[in-house]
Formats: sequence, structure tokens, C-alpha cells
Amino acid sequence: MNLYEQTNQYLSQLPLLQAWPEMSSFLLGAASKKPHDWWLPVIGSEAVGGTQEVALPAVASIAALQASIILIDDMLDADPRGYHHQIGQPATANLASALQALSLQAIAHAPLPAPTQATIMHNLGQMMCQTAQGQQLDVQNPQDEAGYWRVVATKSTPFFSTALYIGALCGGAEPNKAAAIAEVGRLYGAMIQIHDDLHDTMAVPAGPDWLQDRSPLPILFAQTVPHPAREAFMMLRRQAANPEALQAAQEILLRCGAVSYAVDQIWRRYRKAQRLVVTLPAPGPEKLGELLLRLMEPVQKLLQAAGGTPLIIKANLPNQTQQEAVMAETVA
Repeated sequence: MNLYEQTNQYLSQLPLLQAWPEMSSFLLGAASKKPHDWWLPVIGSEAVGGTQEVALPAVASIAALQASIILIDDMLDADPRGYHHQIGQPATANLASALQALSLQAIAHAPLPAPTQATIMHNLGQMMCQTAQGQQLDVQNPQDEAGYWRVVATKSTPFFSTALYIGALCGGAEPNKAAAIAEVGRLYGAMIQIHDDLHDTMAVPAGPDWLQDRSPLPILFAQTVPHPAREAFMMLRRQAANPEALQAAQEILLRCGAVSYAVDQIWRRYRKAQRLVVTLPAPGPEKLGELLLRLMEPVQKLLQAAGGTPLIIKANLPNQTQQEAVMAETVA
């Protein structure tokens, strides 16, 4: 039985899911897509010497919580692919709320020591509150970089930080060691957000970020940082539904340094996270190093497609020194 089947089996035994068949069907559909993020608690557990089996309650909790976040995000973004188009917004809002409750129930029914269980429940509640605040800030569409980073810190990073943190706790880590792993998750979450911004702004045809006048990092850079094509960019972005205007706007993103800046922000966090990984007092830090490295592969492809210089990236192995883990900085 694979992780996704194990997770659904664990969730299916919870009273809340047994009382709501529609939620069970929805989660089965989510599992069929094999979300990579469901593995985060396992990575957190294995990093501290735990196993996949002991991390299963955390996986189930994160699976339900991620499903809730996606449902809400899709409604707020008016995403045409959102589940709310199938069942309506009222039913989707109720389903998202129930999934958050299911996330907590997955831990409440776990065979964990009471102090560990209480710590995880507290952290999950805190993460839900932070994410809701971040979603509210995001709806307001920040128009400066300080506002953008506030959204990243509240909406984007808490999920990844918490997923690794509660996995480490299930794996038997003390809270201070789990907190160090959570910091890697925080940096990883920011990298994910910036990567998604890059992917969405350079995709064809124009996605919601262009069409709904939103401000992901590359677009925010191009419309706030002084450069010769800024006025032209502002005009073109209002016409992004036109393929020719979109292409011209994306070319400005490349020329003005917006893409390079976003890649540099990912790169800085990658280096910082790798330094943390090689100094972690944990038996399996290579699991975290592999997680970070896996994200850098699509970043490389984006950078090369944009005509930039490839980043020199090395995996952090358990026997590497901290000095060896510092890689050469070469960005476009």
C-alpha cells in the first residue's frame, strides 16, 4: 500500500469523514493526483530518525489541510479550474471548513504522547490562523515589495514549515530540533511561492495573475523598479489577454531584470536552507537536502529558457562541510 492509499485509509477511520461521504470522495480525488506535499511530514520524520509509518497521522492532517487551502484559494482567485465550479461556492466553503476540522481530528486520534499531541494541535491552529491572514492580505493585492513579503510570510510559508515540523515531532524529535527543521520548511515555502510566481508570469496563455491585475514578484518588480520600459510594461500588462501583448510584456520581464531578481531570491533562500541542513543535529538531513535540490531543477529550466546563466548547484551530502556547501553564485 502506498502513502496515498495509507493516508486515505487512516482518514477513512475518523468519525468526521465517516459522517460526510462527499468529503471522502473529494479526498480520494485529491490522492489520485499524488500531491508531493503529502510527503513533507515523512521527510520531517525521517530527518530525525523516524519512519513513514509514525508520520502517517501528520500526513493525514496535512493532506486535509492542504485540500482546504486549495479550495479557498481557488475561490478567492476565481480560478476557472476550482472545485467550486462543480458544487457551488456555499458547498465548497462548508467543505473547506470541515477539512480543517478533519486535519485536527487526524492528530486527536493519533497514538501520540499527550505533550506531543498538544504541541502539534497548537501549531496547526496557529498555521491555520496565519494562512487565513495571508489570504486576506493577498486579496488586497499588495502593491509594494514589503507587502508582497508579508503575504509570503503569512500565506505561503506556514504550511510547509508546519508540515515538516509536525512530521519531525511524530518522528520523535524534541520541539527545539523540530523547530530547526521547521525553519528549513519556511525557506522552502518562500522558494515555492517565488517559483510559482515565475512559472505563472512566464506561462502562455496569460493566467489569472495577468488577467486579474495581481502582483506576483516579477510583475511587481517590473512595475515598481525604475527601468526604461516601465511605462510600456504598464500598458502591455493591461492587454495581456492579447498573445502579442503578453509576449512583449514577458520580454520586458526578462530585459528589466525581473526574472533574474526572482531567481536570485530563490537562490539566496536555497543557500541559507542548505547551510541549515548541514548543521542540523539530526540523523537524516540528506532528506531535506534532496527536497531543496528537487525544487531547484525546475528553477534551472526557467532560468535557461530565459537565456540566463545556469546556477551551479551541488547536493548537500551528510559528510559535506559547511564551507563545501556554499555554492558559486551565478545568476542571469
